[in-house]
Amino acid sequence: MPDVHRTIDAVWKLESAKIIAALTRLVHDVGLAEELAQDALVAALEQWPAEGVPDNPGAWLTSVAKRRAVDRIRRSERLERRHEQLAHELRRSGETERADEQDDLLRLMFVSCHPVLPTEARVALTLRLLGGLTAAEIARAFLVPEPVVAQRIAAAKRTLAERQVPFELPPGEELAARLSSVLEVVYLVFNEGYSATSGDDLMRPGLCLEALRLGRLLAAAVPHAAEVHGLVALMEIQASRSAARTGPSGEPVQLHEQNRGRWDPLLIRRGFAAMLRARECGGPPGPYVLQAAIAVCHAQARTAEATDWAQIATLYAALERLLPTPVVRLNRAVAVGKAHGPQAGLDLADELTADPALRDYHLLPSVRGDLLERLGRTEDARLEFRRAAALTRNAAERAFLDRRAAALATAGPPTAVLGATAREFLDREDLDGATVRSYGQTLRRLRLALGDELPLGSLTADQVAQVFTTAWGEAAPRTWNRHRAAVRSFAAWAGLDDPAAGLDRRPEPPGRTPAIGPDRLERLWELPGPTVRERTLWRMLHESGAPVRAVLSLNVEDLDLDDRRARTGDTWIAWRSATARLLPGLLAGRTRGPLFLTDRRPGPARTPAPADLCPDTGRARLSYERAEHLFKQATRPLDPDGEGWTLRMLKPRR
Repeated sequence: MPDVHRTIDAVWKLESAKIIAALTRLVHDVGLAEELAQDALVAALEQWPAEGVPDNPGAWLTSVAKRRAVDRIRRSERLERRHEQLAHELRRSGETERADEQDDLLRLMFVSCHPVLPTEARVALTLRLLGGLTAAEIARAFLVPEPVVAQRIAAAKRTLAERQVPFELPPGEELAARLSSVLEVVYLVFNEGYSATSGDDLMRPGLCLEALRLGRLLAAAVPHAAEVHGLVALMEIQASRSAARTGPSGEPVQLHEQNRGRWDPLLIRRGFAAMLRARECGGPPGPYVLQAAIAVCHAQARTAEATDWAQIATLYAALERLLPTPVVRLNRAVAVGKAHGPQAGLDLADELTADPALRDYHLLPSVRGDLLERLGRTEDARLEFRRAAALTRNAAERAFLDRRAAALATAGPPTAVLGATAREFLDREDLDGATVRSYGQTLRRLRLALGDELPLGSLTADQVAQVFTTAWGEAAPRTWNRHRAAVRSFAAWAGLDDPAAGLDRRPEPPGRTPAIGPDRLERLWELPGPTVRERTLWRMLHESGAPVRAVLSLNVEDLDLDDRRARTGDTWIAWRSATARLLPGLLAGRTRGPLFLTDRRPGPARTPAPADLCPDTGRARLSYERAEHLFKQATRPLDPDGEGWTLRMLKPRR
């Protein structure tokens, strides 16, 4: 029995994409197609253990799924006219099926990577439909909760159905634009496997293999697209280094230190072959072909010293003209630093420090640290490595960067540093919880941007001004002024010259915050992702019209559930039926402590005041800043400007 189940699992991984693609062509609904394919899988689980695995298990699953499709159509009067056509499809010869199979898979790729879906949903749906991965497997691969992945997949299928996205190849010029979306998803999957953004391990090989499989399948389906072969070449050559990228304990090994004898020659040859096919397609090189050409330069060098960095720098310059993103510019700075000296690379990297897109990108301080170390500026390099370590969410990379910083440490008298001083400032007993949260948000941004170990005496007004411009340059005047006041309070307490002296206070225009209209409110209430906490908070703010901070300050013992109201200070907050229905689920039996809680328990360094801590769960009161951030993230798809709404906009119109 276990052997049969393993066989079924393997067959499903190999055949599910073809089955779903074929069914989607027939029923024109991705969600229904997957449901029918799952029915066939259940039938296999029921029958194969007793009857044995059929000679052609993929054809067996396809036949069962198509019979289910016919049955479904027979029960649907709306699609009765298609009954005869579907029955004919069921009788088609195996030869015709094989001819359609490749086109169906290609159509399914274009549907699952459709631009109407957000990037995370495209990735999840592609791995689900074309990779045969379960929601649990996708969640483990990306280190996110399984319900989040399930919600993304369900929302994606619902969006495709609502938008009536056709199961067909894009026509004419639209094909190239849509193909770039497919390539982006495949490369995102590969990159997450090649350099994991979070977790304990540097790599997740399963995702790399899945991306390679999808890329090769796409190359076979679109043989005349140079960019497809370029992406395959890039992934093959990068994947060839996998065995050499980590040391015995899983620690990262830099490219110039890798044992090139451990690079996989088969994958390198496959990458070279894909590159030749890309060149045979003709036309000017695109972004993936140029990146593949850079990978070829590395693969052709027998030693790190033999690398043609001048050629790589030239290729990056060409890539930057096509794709002028901050990350490409940073990679070019690395190549220029290798080809023309570390100062030339550092000059390019320094131009990126004010770019908001790289604000929390750990590789920017890591690259700067490497260039500074080569220039002999060891203390500056050490601070950059420390800052990079604080920004990365990957444990292996963090340990590696900490070791690089420790190797540059020099003995000397202790000095006051930004991180420790900021923690001491926030630990004062004379600050209430709301002030600590507000000041903490400002100082956290300074610490991430400048590094915890920046000597306090070297903090300058120019550094603070750059952080403000990058982080809050486009923020509302009220937000700018709040952070400015926090920096001035910290400087006065620490006895520093005013580092905010170069920051002018911005005039705050009068005016009322616009309320969200009824139609958009209905779409907000129907969003699939928000938790019970978010739904309850949003409903209470809308139904009560109370200030956000007042609602967040409520405690469970303040609630009068029967009268649908709660006391805060000298006033009452009242709500209506929608909030009343949600509150029992939010309380979950709690009888005391803050009403709205954070997701996790606070760390030792962030112990809140007793009044802001739930005695039953150990979790802290939800902060205004966190609640605002979550609301903005959730409402971005609903906001025509794409910026997201503020909680104050939930206040009902008068």
